[in-house]
Amino acid sequence: MSPEVPIPENPLAELIRTLDLSQIESTTREDVFVGPSQWMPHGRVYGGQVLAQSLVAATHTVEPSRPVHSMHGYFLRAGDISQPITFSVDRLRDGRSFSTRRVQAFQNEEPIFSMIASFQDRDPGLEHQDALPAGIPAPETLPSAFELIGDNPHPVAQYWAKARPFDMRHVGSPIYFTVEGEHVAHQAVWLKSLGDFPDSQPLHTAALAYLSDYTILESIYRRHGIAWAHPGLNSASLDHAMWFHRDAKVDDWLLYVQESPSAQGGRGLALGRLFSRDGALLATVAQEGMVRVPEFGKKP
Repeated sequence: MSPEVPIPENPLAELIRTLDLSQIESTTREDVFVGPSQWMPHGRVYGGQVLAQSLVAATHTVEPSRPVHSMHGYFLRAGDISQPITFSVDRLRDGRSFSTRRVQAFQNEEPIFSMIASFQDRDPGLEHQDALPAGIPAPETLPSAFELIGDNPHPVAQYWAKARPFDMRHVGSPIYFTVEGEHVAHQAVWLKSLGDFPDSQPLHTAALAYLSDYTILESIYRRHGIAWAHPGLNSASLDHAMWFHRDAKVDDWLLYVQESPSAQGGRGLALGRLFSRDGALLATVAQEGMVRVPEFGKKP
């Protein structure tokens, strides 16, 4: 294995360590936390990491009886994996049922991510949800990324196969190196943590935010027959919205159903729904990403 690929001995333990933020300042209106950055093969902080850490920081400032129900964030700059990240949390409002927090993530005194999250007391009310799609094969019948990629020496391939804290199994063929089958703007992926996760619902929720950024843009690429290994592919998350409907357990299998309704102007929109294995709709995700492919032209 290339020495340039520092595969963690326990990727799940590394994730839990990454979500363990240290508080360095607290006032009546603002709280400041700091957290580490995980290694990534391209040198930029993984978007799901800063999403999850920002959510952890905000959650630390809200009463435990008020779980998060939505978050809306913008990725402003690429983060540097060699540096920690500082999270500033503004306590915008604490009402009778809802609390609102604004989180800014900084490196070198410049914001790299900005998010507003809303928290709500658990209240009774109307109940309905989309159904789990029919005909989805069980995750145990599908190959893992490690089984598909094996010992491919490329640093990105090694990260996909061995460094992620989640077992990821595409329904149908993945698009790591090629796009097989019909070029459609939808796909589904099973995910599950590589081992037991701490018995803390806020941590499970943060981990759900973490994994929600993994494959969300792939429905855009699949529609145009573009694999991750496509020469010159340049993509980045621009924004990320997430609505949390029901409690999730990331150490149980989750089905991530994804689709892209539109791509244009060097950007693509992707939507996702996260289900538990028994069919509960846990969260809904929306993300717009920059997607530039050389043969389709690019901004001069």
